[in-house]
Amino acid sequence: MRFGYWLPVFGGWLRNVEDERMEASWRYVRDLAVRSEQIGFDITLIAELNLNDIKGVDAPSLEAWSTAAALAAVTRRLELMVAVRPNFHHPGLLAKEAANIDHISGGRVALNVVSSWWRDEAEQQGLPFDVHDARYARTEEWLNVIRGLWRERRFTHRGEFYRIENAIVEPKPVRLPPIYAGGESDAAKNLIARDADAYVMHGDPPERLAAKIADMRARRARLAPSAPPLLFGVAGFVICRPSVEQANRELVRITDVRASAAGFANYQQWLAGTQLERAMSVEEYSVSNRGLRTELIGTPELIAERLDALQRAGIDLTLLQFSPQAEEMERFAAEVIPLLGHARRADVGVRANEVDEPRRVIAEARN
Repeated sequence: MRFGYWLPVFGGWLRNVEDERMEASWRYVRDLAVRSEQIGFDITLIAELNLNDIKGVDAPSLEAWSTAAALAAVTRRLELMVAVRPNFHHPGLLAKEAANIDHISGGRVALNVVSSWWRDEAEQQGLPFDVHDARYARTEEWLNVIRGLWRERRFTHRGEFYRIENAIVEPKPVRLPPIYAGGESDAAKNLIARDADAYVMHGDPPERLAAKIADMRARRARLAPSAPPLLFGVAGFVICRPSVEQANRELVRITDVRASAAGFANYQQWLAGTQLERAMSVEEYSVSNRGLRTELIGTPELIAERLDALQRAGIDLTLLQFSPQAEEMERFAAEVIPLLGHARRADVGVRANEVDEPRRVIAEARN
C-alpha cells in the first residue's frame, strides 16, 4: 500500500473548526511536501477549486497547477497527483502544461480528473457547467484529446466539445501521466472503467470498499478487457492518539456542527450536483471527502490494523487528511507506518468493538 495525503490547499479539512493551524500558503505546503517524502509518504493530491468550499468562499485557497509546478522543483520522490476539471481547462493547453511540469519533476505528474460539481464557481468565471451525465461525456472526449496529444507527433480531433487541428505537444511527458478519477454514478464508473488507471473513492469501511472494488473490476473486464488492472485508492481522516478515549474526544470536538457553518451552503450545493450511493450525515459534513467513514481513529495499533484490512479489501493507495496536517503526519509516520504488517491480531472481538466505537461516540454526543 502506498501512503498519500491531500495537500492542504484550503487551510484545513474541518468545516466546524475555524483555525486548524495549517494556513493556505505556499510556505506551508512547500515545507509539508518536502518533509512528507522524507518520512514515508509517496503521493500528494493537489485539489483544484478556485473557491474554498471548506472554510467558506471568501477564505483563501491555493491554485493547483501553479502549486504543482513549484512543488515539482523542490521535491525529489513525491508523486504529484494534480486535480483537473475538463470544463476549466482546454485539453490542448493542459496537455502542454502537464507535460512541462512532468519534465520539471522528472516524471512524477499524475492527473486526478474531476467532472466539476460546483455551479456557482463555474458561473462566476463564465465557464460551461454541464448537467451530470453530460459532464462525463465532456470528460471522455477531453481525455481522448489529451492522451492523443501526448502519444502522437501530430494530433487531429473533431468532436462535440473540442476541435484540434494537426496539433503538436513537445516535449512529450517523461512518462504518460496516470489518470486517477472518482465518482459513484453509473456514468462515472463506466468512464473510469474504460479510460482511467485508478479509481479513487470517498471514505468507507473495508467491507463496503471490497464490494465497490469487485464491481469496478467487473466493469473493467467488460468495458476495457485489454487494459491493465485498475488500481484503487480511498480517502481517510486520521485521528491517532495514545488511547481510544483521547481519540474519541477529538472526534466529538471536530464533529460539533454548532461551532461553525461557513461552508454549509456550498456543501448543500455539492450534494445537489452529485449522485451519491448513500445519504450524507451531518457528521460527514464536518470532515471533507467522507473521511471519517474509513474509521482511521484510535491508537496506532488500531489504525494499523484498519489499514491492513483496507489493503486486504483491495486498496492500493490511501489519501489521508490530518489536522493539524504537519504535526499529525509526523505522528502517523513515527507511530503507525512502522506497525504495518506487524499489527497485533490478538483479542479480535474486543478490537472489532473498539473500531466501531467512534460511531457510538458520535451518536451519544448528538443525543
